[in-house]
Amino acid sequence: MTATHTWPEPATEGARAFLATPRKKILIDNIWRDASGLSTFETFDPASGRKLADLAEATAADVDEAVAAARHALNAPEWKAMTPSARGKLLWRIAEKIEAHVDELAELETLDQGKSFKTGRFGEIPASAEQFRYFAGFCTKILGTTIPTSIAYQPAGKQIFAYTTREPIGVVAAITPWNSPMLMAAMKLAPALAAGCTIVLKPAEETSLTAIRLMELMIEAGLPKGVVNLVTGFGEIVGAALTGHPDVDKVAFTGSTEVGKLIVGAARGNLKKLTLELGGKSPAIIMPDADMALTIPGVARGIFANSGQVCVAGSRVYAHRAVYDEVVEGLSKTSAGMTLGHGLDPATDLGPLVNRKQADRVAGFIAEGRAEGAEVTAGGHQSGEFSTFFEPTVVTAVRPDMRMMQEEIFGPVVAVTPFDEPDEAIAFANDSPYGLAGSVWTSDLSSAHRLAARVKAGTIWINCHSYFSPELPKGGHRQSGWGYENGAPGLDNYLETKTVCAVI
Repeated sequence: MTATHTWPEPATEGARAFLATPRKKILIDNIWRDASGLSTFETFDPASGRKLADLAEATAADVDEAVAAARHALNAPEWKAMTPSARGKLLWRIAEKIEAHVDELAELETLDQGKSFKTGRFGEIPASAEQFRYFAGFCTKILGTTIPTSIAYQPAGKQIFAYTTREPIGVVAAITPWNSPMLMAAMKLAPALAAGCTIVLKPAEETSLTAIRLMELMIEAGLPKGVVNLVTGFGEIVGAALTGHPDVDKVAFTGSTEVGKLIVGAARGNLKKLTLELGGKSPAIIMPDADMALTIPGVARGIFANSGQVCVAGSRVYAHRAVYDEVVEGLSKTSAGMTLGHGLDPATDLGPLVNRKQADRVAGFIAEGRAEGAEVTAGGHQSGEFSTFFEPTVVTAVRPDMRMMQEEIFGPVVAVTPFDEPDEAIAFANDSPYGLAGSVWTSDLSSAHRLAARVKAGTIWINCHSYFSPELPKGGHRQSGWGYENGAPGLDNYLETKTVCAVI
């Protein structure tokens, strides 16, 4: 593999202008302001180590104000009385704003998170716009039902008329991760707004820039004041204040299982509703009849995209013994052919990990695995001036009980294990506390569907991996989370049902 060491500047005037105002603020009631304590923290380009901006370090008092603004906006006529059609048009305008600034947003995402520009420009930023456009269509289709009842005790000469309505759940705390900041924010904001909720958004402290820019664009699109508020800061302060806040009705969180468990505890005070997309350790099962011209690049994309910093990354590959050597060789050659470099460099396939801490964590898994007998057939090294890069890595000779096989690495590391019978592959695949996703690779579609039914996970791909679209529900089984995002289930997360029963 090759590594480039050029540090390009952003090409768009919008990104340069955004970065030219280096002190960023929080947003409450559509007013940008400093945090109450006036403290800030820095955000850096993980490839070059260059400081990008100072971000406002919000406090619990700022959270109180943001939640109060969202609570007031929930019942303010500018939002509550907005027609479903008008709400849908607002979401559509937000989608158009994102598309009009797609290059700028992709550059900001690359600089802040490290991912290749093409990943943001042709994948995640357009997908963010599609979230708003998809849920815009739901605004006019949130329907109740009439219910014929069999209640016998009713006054003579009267009838019972019963029906349901769907109402916004209320104030939502949306807490997003650092791996795909823009897309993860859109996946929460779009359905919550379609349902008529109001929101306090807390982006990851490592990657807050596109959330800030998105809020500027949403205000330009006509977002009423207080409907979405933004507080930047650290999880132990801002996140904790939001998840335990008595006036927050729901938390939508994407992140680690460990933090998800803390949120469950914090939510019990007022029994907040929760949507949690948590950790994953997704298996890929490769059958002996798999089309290798499709399988090798597909499996490689499933683990190496975004430098492996993907919750559904196919980090455990189980290859039938008849094709095991071919899979290991193919993945190793793919790894060796990748170019590491700054995400804004067009030649770059993989950018850095989000920071040195994450790269060190990945290196620790590799060192521990080697000490326990695992063999690295490609990659395995940390690099770069700030040690934030990690080579795409292929590991063999692993055991199911190794930590790298049980815990989420969140880096470009794939372990390949042979199997002889489908039952063995299923046992391997389900030997995990997680159940977020998985994939099956075979030319026999009957076999594919039988295997898909037996893998314990929220999403199973057949002859592909990491395929997403707003209409496809996405969520985890077991310790990979509660509830679903995307599709009709994603909208349901933000709605409550009210039953009305009347004697008429």
